[in-house]
Amino acid sequence: MTNKIIPCLWFDNQAEEAALFYTSIFKDSKIEGISYYGKEGFEIHNQPEGTVMVVEFQINGQSFSAMNGGPVFKFNESISLQVFCDSQAEIDYYWDKLTSDGGEEVQCGWLKDKYGLSWQIVPSILPELMKDASKAGKVMNAFMQMKKMDIDKLKQV
Repeated sequence: MTNKIIPCLWFDNQAEEAALFYTSIFKDSKIEGISYYGKEGFEIHNQPEGTVMVVEFQINGQSFSAMNGGPVFKFNESISLQVFCDSQAEIDYYWDKLTSDGGEEVQCGWLKDKYGLSWQIVPSILPELMKDASKAGKVMNAFMQMKKMDIDKLKQV
């Protein structure tokens, strides 16, 4: 294995469902492998033999692991996944897909999907707009008023 950093996402028991959901949204994505709990270690993990343990998957070439670890930990906003989008159509697509079926719109391009994982759906142009000191404050003020980012409104400030 090369020296990679692979985020491991802890789910109660929805790892396979979540990996299938994410790989259905992002075009260059795939499930790479699934491992299952055996009878060994049951006294620690409390998972029935044959239950999905880890799903390895890729989204746009980035590897992830999704683990069924039980209800011990929940996602929170201290970590989020950023998706940079070149067009409003891309923003709308990812926003709609990730907020579907119980997802939640938050603020400033942030959302939570139906599993509670936080995402930032960000216009690719935003970092460039924020580098312009004469506009950065106005741009920030504009996107602080938004839930889903609006590229045209950001460009107009």
